Amino acid sequence: MSQDFEDKEELMKDTVRRFEIMLKYGQEEFFDLEAYEQITEYFLEKGDWIKAMAVCDYGLKYYPYSLELMLNKAQVFSNQNDHEAALEILEKALLFHPANPEIKFMQGAIHNLLGEYEIAADIFLGLLDTDDSPDDIHYQLGQVYQNWGKYELATDHYKQSIQSDLSNEHALYELAQCLDMLNALESHLSFYNQLIDKDPFSHHAWYNLGIAYNKLEKYTEAIQAFEYAILIKDDFASAHFNIGNCYMNLMQFENAREFYLKAIEIEGELPETCNCLANSYEKTNDFETAAFYYRKTVKMDENWDDAWFGLGLCLSQMGRYYEAVGFFNKAIQINSLNSDYWLALAETEYKLGNIVSSLEAFEQSAEMDPSNLDLWLKWSLLHFEKGNFSEAVHLIKLGLAGSAENADLYYRLTAYQIYAGEYREALLNLEIGLTLDFEAHIQLFDFFPELEKQKALYRIIEQYRGNQP
Repeated sequence: MSQDFEDKEELMKDTVRRFEIMLKYGQEEFFDLEAYEQITEYFLEKGDWIKAMAVCDYGLKYYPYSLELMLNKAQVFSNQNDHEAALEILEKALLFHPANPEIKFMQGAIHNLLGEYEIAADIFLGLLDTDDSPDDIHYQLGQVYQNWGKYELATDHYKQSIQSDLSNEHALYELAQCLDMLNALESHLSFYNQLIDKDPFSHHAWYNLGIAYNKLEKYTEAIQAFEYAILIKDDFASAHFNIGNCYMNLMQFENAREFYLKAIEIEGELPETCNCLANSYEKTNDFETAAFYYRKTVKMDENWDDAWFGLGLCLSQMGRYYEAVGFFNKAIQINSLNSDYWLALAETEYKLGNIVSSLEAFEQSAEMDPSNLDLWLKWSLLHFEKGNFSEAVHLIKLGLAGSAENADLYYRLTAYQIYAGEYREALLNLEIGLTLDFEAHIQLFDFFPELEKQKALYRIIEQYRGNQP
């Protein structure tokens, strides 16, 4: 069997080489229809659209009625985003093969890509009674309605696709996405349990029950479902990986690490797994090991911005600020819209004494996400430490404009206003903070170590303490 496969693979490579020589030197050579179809598939798999198109053109010159070559040519046009040309080829194919469902299927998919959802839906609905693979049709209808924003209809079709083929992971994933959009995951847990009742030994069913629980932030139940999936299929890397994610959300970082390492053992090192593993080490302050795995991540995918960011955080924690700045800038270069990246850069520039660069980064962070609480606390602290109390007060007030119910901002505003001499306003904001979260008042000790000496503050805090349950 292995020898036969190797012989076929070598024959395929030889056929491709012969075609490439013909293409390069323009020397006509005979290839039968099957060879043209195989060569086209070869270049399609490689993502070489130019050569795939050349094969289709040569093949259709000799075999003008070949359905496979016409479908492949339409696929190449679609991959090149020339959807109108793809539809023209498919219309021509219909003239020669009017009853073929593959042509209609591809037409529906292209109309979906063009945003012509009503046309696409009509085509796929028409195929339901004629096609031998209703699960594929229902999945495509789910895609159309999901893109159209009709999530309830999409949900119905994804369910029908899954009921026809329980192993359709794409349909299961998209179903969870739609239910999440509808805020209806919890009410549809019974559907996932029905799948398990239908086939209790389906690792896919247990896995997707775990995904549903995970989206609902029911991490313990999610872990149990993923563990059942692993009992059925012990080399199910995705289940191990997702258990790791659940333990991360439960802040059980050592447990998470165990499952990330198991996922790597099963399927090798992948960027996402290495990045999550690095994060688990970072959370337990093992910054050297975390940096090691973050480096592995960016070696595999240099555009993995979260890993560059993590690497910067680790080096910053190790006091290697100059290096950290470079990595934060790399993350920002890839994704300049992430407020946390700019905030980390601002803090590190400040530690290096680069005040102007720090302030610029704080401003960029605020522009990206003004609701980022840490931004206002840290940006204002820079001004406070420089003795610019009025600017510190101003920044906290800007933060409150987007987070009016946050006790931390009120406590910080209280401290700054006292230093700025705004005592009446400070006491009013202290009362608001105590009302929102009494226990959080201890952060005031960072600014007033001997709080009892601030008699007015102390009296108000003690008054509210007496009202605590």
